Amino acid sequence: MAILVQPLTTPAPVAAQSPAGKTEIFDFENATVGTMPSGFSAALTGGGAIKWTIVEDSSSPSGAKVLTEISADVTDYRFPIAILESIQARGVEMRVRFKAVAGRIDRAAGLVARLKDKDNYYIVRANALEDNIGLYKVVGGRRIQFGGVEYPVPPGRWHELGLAIEDDRFYVTFNGRLLFSTTDRDRTFTEPGRVGLWTKADSLTRFDGLTVTTLR
Repeated sequence: MAILVQPLTTPAPVAAQSPAGKTEIFDFENATVGTMPSGFSAALTGGGAIKWTIVEDSSSPSGAKVLTEISADVTDYRFPIAILESIQARGVEMRVRFKAVAGRIDRAAGLVARLKDKDNYYIVRANALEDNIGLYKVVGGRRIQFGGVEYPVPPGRWHELGLAIEDDRFYVTFNGRLLFSTTDRDRTFTEPGRVGLWTKADSLTRFDGLTVTTLR
């Protein structure tokens, strides 16, 4: 489902980035079970262990192979990231299917955008323990929320989480529905950055059907 956003009136100068209108889709079907898929790299905000890998899950609508972080490390301030290396974007529209399988401390799934490094980026995350969806910026490794809603996120089911960023406006979707957009514009990260997947603490979350389109 496309997210309608207001066009920019005066584009700001930005660093080199992927061409506008570029779309990449990942269903991981060509990846090898037990490995990190080609084109992705792993990073970690906070502390603890990290291990992203491909596993099989026949329940996925996108195919039998999915990406998940399997360390189950119980460090609370631990945010594993799977970075997509082929996209460098300022304006971006993203969506991914996810299933929150387990987690005692957390059951989270997220999308990262305008990633500068492991400690500086934007993140939208769905939480199946708290039944909410939040929008954050991570600055110097510290998470700061600037948007969000209470919304049911049933565990053990596949859902679709979406994020669109154009200039300093943010739009969040869940299962094809626009849940909220920011009324207060945020200009913390204005340059193009990487995108990726994100999770938290001991969350065992499976991801599939990642779609990324560069807007500008």
